[in-house]
Amino acid sequence: MNDPDKPLVWLKGEIKTPPFTQEARVEAGYLLRQLQRGENLSLPHSRPMPSIGQRCHELRIVDKNQTWRIVYRIDSDAVIILDVFKKTTPRTPKSVIDNCKNRMRLYDELSKEYES
Repeated sequence: MNDPDKPLVWLKGEIKTPPFTQEARVEAGYLLRQLQRGENLSLPHSRPMPSIGQRCHELRIVDKNQTWRIVYRIDSDAVIILDVFKKTTPRTPKSVIDNCKNRMRLYDELSKEYES
């Protein structure tokens, strides 16, 4: 029996055209679908983001004139989308890292309350 696909839980951001080109949106959708099916992605498509937390990664989507990042965490029951942003500097901005950490913390707190 096949395991069901993990749902995507969007805490921030969206992928739409515009600002993504249609090609970049399709690529992002394809990569997210792979994650939902439990596949592990690596460079050049994804890289770990230990500065944000365990099981956190970023998808790297190269668009025509810009590069997009989709920060996500893989949980046992879902793929959590923490942020979607246009990459403008070599390093991930501290504000993005801090916001992702805060979103994870709030999500985990609410998940625990829901389980109780």
